[in-house]
Amino acid sequence: MSRVVFVLVPGLHLLDLAGPAQAFGIAADLGLGYELLYVADQPSVRTAQGVTLQAETQWPDLGPDDLLVVPGWRAPELVGTGPISAAALHRLAEHHAAGGTVISVCAGTDALGRAGLLDGRRCTTHHDLQDELTRRYPRARVVRDVLYVQDDRVISSAGIASGIDLTLHLLAVAHGPALAARVAREMVVYARRNGDEQQISAMLRHRSHLSDTVHRVQDELDTRFTERIPLRRLAQVAGCSPRTVTRLFGQVTGLTPLNYQHMLRLERAEHLIGQGATVESAARAVGFEDARMLRRLRSRRAG
Repeated sequence: MSRVVFVLVPGLHLLDLAGPAQAFGIAADLGLGYELLYVADQPSVRTAQGVTLQAETQWPDLGPDDLLVVPGWRAPELVGTGPISAAALHRLAEHHAAGGTVISVCAGTDALGRAGLLDGRRCTTHHDLQDELTRRYPRARVVRDVLYVQDDRVISSAGIASGIDLTLHLLAVAHGPALAARVAREMVVYARRNGDEQQISAMLRHRSHLSDTVHRVQDELDTRFTERIPLRRLAQVAGCSPRTVTRLFGQVTGLTPLNYQHMLRLERAEHLIGQGATVESAARAVGFEDARMLRRLRSRRAG
């Protein structure tokens, strides 16, 4: 029996907690011997979404096989958020020193930093908090724009939904990929993402502009990125000339529509390859006639 102990901090995000708890709970239902416990500095903990949770204030005795998990909390910034006692931070450090594993989701990485567990180690957090985490813990090696990072039994994730990816990874390591896939199916998770996949997809990275015309073009490309889409079709969708599409798209994204489509295809192909597909099959699945273009794009990105 392994205990999974969630350390609840006021203002925590429900999904930061519920995603990992659901995955470990399903693994327990499948007979894998996980016991889920919840501890906090006070018996009632109000979440960022307004739901109040009940927790134990007495910590259980822990062994090396047990996991301590700190879900993230609402944090426009880390300073002044996430109140957690010195005693709880000492418990995190003590558990790791005794050979146990300590896990954080989203802003929970800050708690690991306060416990002294990030010095000299790789870690990550939500993309909005990466700069501040770097400033707060200069001896840490913050890995940007990944889903989760594992370094010497200190495991951190980007937060929110990526806590599910991290938990499925831990289950795959402990019990094999078939078990992790079974848990994912029970959770209706489409696919387990690898830790080094980017936090923000290509569909979101170039959406911060205010051009309705370009958003309409992107909607068309996002929906049909595996197809060959003539520029004149994009112009019809946008309600302007092909030349205007190219000009406006370049102004607000820095890309041509074709470059953007290739980015979408490459991202999807990398995901498929990470799940075990061959380069050839991934290339076909995303719309390339053969694998040469995909190999060329992968080589450019690696360079």
